[in-house]
Amino acid sequence: MNDAVADLERDRTRLGRSSTAERVADILRDRISEGFFVPGQRLSEESISEALGVSRNTLREAFRLLGHERLLEHRLNRGVFVRMLSAEDVADLYRVRRVIEGAAVRRVPTPEQLAHIKDALADAERAAERDDWQGVGTANIRFHQALVTLNESPRLDEAMRQLLAELRLVFHVMHNPRAFHEPFVERNRRLLELLESGRSEEAAAYLDGYLDEAEKQLVRAYEPNG
Repeated sequence: MNDAVADLERDRTRLGRSSTAERVADILRDRISEGFFVPGQRLSEESISEALGVSRNTLREAFRLLGHERLLEHRLNRGVFVRMLSAEDVADLYRVRRVIEGAAVRRVPTPEQLAHIKDALADAERAAERDDWQGVGTANIRFHQALVTLNESPRLDEAMRQLLAELRLVFHVMHNPRAFHEPFVERNRRLLELLESGRSEEAAAYLDGYLDEAEKQLVRAYEPNG
């Protein structure tokens, strides 16, 4: 049992007495978003069902749900694997991000919404100080999830959770996580400043450039000499 699977034992308490495939899928999606499972990794039914204390049938249903979300893939006679995304997937993810996040930053945030955005940024800064670039990536995902709450739409929040889990799989293509993540900590700080000062159109324009640069770097990493 590898460390990522063994660590799932801590998540048993999230299942409660009436564990369901949806709750198992939520746990596994979170673990993907946090970078614990990597693209191409085979997921062991035996190890994961044992770690979470759920039946194989429940786990298989969770795998099926995550397959529909394009996070996992079933390979005939080989098992279930974490999906490996393509450069085309990256471009499509960023198309969706521009729509959802662009709408969000044009809205006036409440003090509570700003507090969640600030907390995510502070977590990224602390992780950077520890030289924990996986932690920075996780905090960056939380930052953008918090941005989307400005839309005040549960459906968009859910769509963004799924999208960001896919995006985390893309992050693994970067051979130097620090070089990729470090500049975006400062960019997040600047974006927060624009939101706090009520400069929504400037924030939207800044976000466009931010997403353009991130997409460019990720797509370049898929090139043969990237």
